[in-house]
Order: sequence, then C-alpha cells, then structure tokens
Amino acid sequence: MESFLSSISSFMKMIPDHRPKDLDKLIRPKCRVLHFPIQFPHVTSRPEVLLSPVEEEKEGLLSLSSPPAPKALCLSPEPEAAIRDQREGTGQAEAPSHPREERGPGGGKEEGDGGGEESHVRPLHIVWPHRWEHDKDPELFFKMLLKLKERGLGFQLSVLGETFTDVPDIFAEARVDLNDHVLHWGFMPSKEDYLRVLCQADVVVSTAKHEFFGVAMLEAVHCGCYPLCPNALVYPEIFPEEYLYSTPEQLYKKLQGLCRRPYVVRRHHVKVDTSSYSWAARKEDFRSLLAYKEDHHP
Repeated sequence: MESFLSSISSFMKMIPDHRPKDLDKLIRPKCRVLHFPIQFPHVTSRPEVLLSPVEEEKEGLLSLSSPPAPKALCLSPEPEAAIRDQREGTGQAEAPSHPREERGPGGGKEEGDGGGEESHVRPLHIVWPHRWEHDKDPELFFKMLLKLKERGLGFQLSVLGETFTDVPDIFAEARVDLNDHVLHWGFMPSKEDYLRVLCQADVVVSTAKHEFFGVAMLEAVHCGCYPLCPNALVYPEIFPEEYLYSTPEQLYKKLQGLCRRPYVVRRHHVKVDTSSYSWAARKEDFRSLLAYKEDHHP
C-alpha cells in the first residue's frame, strides 16, 4: 500500500493534463491492507532427536545450561483444542498424522532414536517451496547451495513448487549438481505430502524478486521452518529483521552458520504469529468490507 501511495505523485507528473493535487492524501484514508487469509494445517509435536547436552558440550556447540530442545512439528488429523483458527474454513483435506522423520545424509532413517551414544545431528534440511519461474530467482538460491557444497558443508534439500511450460534451465542443472543432497524434488502429489515435507524441513528460503505476500513462506513457518527472506518486497512487513538478508553474501553467511549448527533452528521459536494471517483472524475484516449495507441504498 505504501509503495502505491508514495508513487502516485511521481506518476501523476507524467500525465499531460487533468492532474488532481494531493491525490495520495485523498486516497489514503480509504486504503487498508487485508492480507490473504490462509487455511493452515493442524500440527502437533514430538521431541526432536539431537545430541544430548553433554555430547554437544564435548563438540563445543553450546553450554550445559542451554534450554532443552523444543519439539519438532508433525501433521495431525485433529486440531488442538486451544487453536480456534484451525477449526475454520471448508474444503481442505486433513493431513494424516506422521512423525517428523529423522533422516541421515542419504535420506534414510537416522540411528540412535533412543538418544544414546550413536545419536548425531541430522544435516540441515533446506526447503524451497516456490513456483519454478525466474521471478523467484532460483539462480541465486542454487548458487548459494552450490557454494555450501563446495565448502563441504552438509545439508539436505527439498525443492517443491509448481512448474509451468517454460522451466528455467537452472533446475535441471541443479538437480544433477546437488543430487547427493536431494530429499524431495518437484511438485508434491498432494497437499498432505507437501505439508509433510514442510514439517520435516528446518529452513525455508525465499530469493524472490517479485512477491506481494508469500503464502508458501508462512505455511512453512507454521510447520516449524526458520525463514530466510529478502529485506525487500512484502517481507519486512511480516518478518522481523533477524530473518531478513540484504545481499547474497548475507544469505550465504546465514546458511553457512545454520549448516554448521542446525540445532540452532531446531531450538528456535520463530517470532511470527502465523495465526494472525489465518481465515479465523481475517474473516471479520473481509465480511465488514464486503458486507451489504442497506442504509447505503434507497
């Protein structure tokens, strides 16, 4: 809204005649932002398998006084009784209950589920859930991942999203170059499968050059992913500064640090209230705006 209103004056100067003055000031009181309402999945949780505090202390990863790891999200067929917004809406299939899978570097089940001496930290799972088009800047995303690979950093990769007639060549190239890191590649066959991957992932990345809202990013955050977004477009309106990057170098440094310490995101509670973007939170605003008002008609 601000970009629209602040551009009116310069745009009107390009018009040869009939240029009303202070048009932005006349329009502003009538403007409001209504975010797209999202029907979020129901999620539940179970403990994440990580190194014990003693083992992490030996690795120099954190102090013994660190708080216990939070819980990893997984899909559930039943809504939490306290989450009113997830009871709203119609027509969305429920996702079956599946615990968050513990995968090793090759994609198999990780050993040491009992938390014993064989336990080890899974590589960071990065997800990119966007349309396969140039305006999402997949070139930048894959450039960052190839740089991580060249530095010998461990990570797992899920590239989701819808494809259209013209798919950028970078996807075929990256599929080959990053094959050893790939867990999921391409459009998922169902919404439930898509959400399940989001629940398994640790970090969701946007490299978009064009974005008005970013439903996929909020869905991923709701499923427990740590967001990394450009410090541009709509993102600063939704995400706090700690989740934003201004340059490719900043994005790489953030990913590099998280690859070396994946436990950081698994113990982090993202400071974004996704429920405020749900249909339950937004419906009264839409009904108020679109309601039929008898007193305005003869």
